[in-house]
Amino acid sequence: MADPTANPEEIGSIEVDRKLCIGSASCVAIAPDVFELDKEGIAVVKNPNGADAKTIRDAAQSCPVNAIILKDKSGKQIYP
Repeated sequence: MADPTANPEEIGSIEVDRKLCIGSASCVAIAPDVFELDKEGIAVVKNPNGADAKTIRDAAQSCPVNAIILKDKSGKQIYP
């Protein structure tokens, strides 16, 4: 589970678990400069620097299947 006290500015990497993603596109709606759907309708990261950390975290938290994985700069998973 995500650490609610974690500093949202410490996002080091964003990954999408392609096996979990169902293409709901909630991440695209919240952070369209970060995420897009590929030709298979699966979310991909197009620009990890396309939004501020809070927006990226909001996009990850909007995923109904928790397919977006956020890690801090040391590589520790901070969401989900």
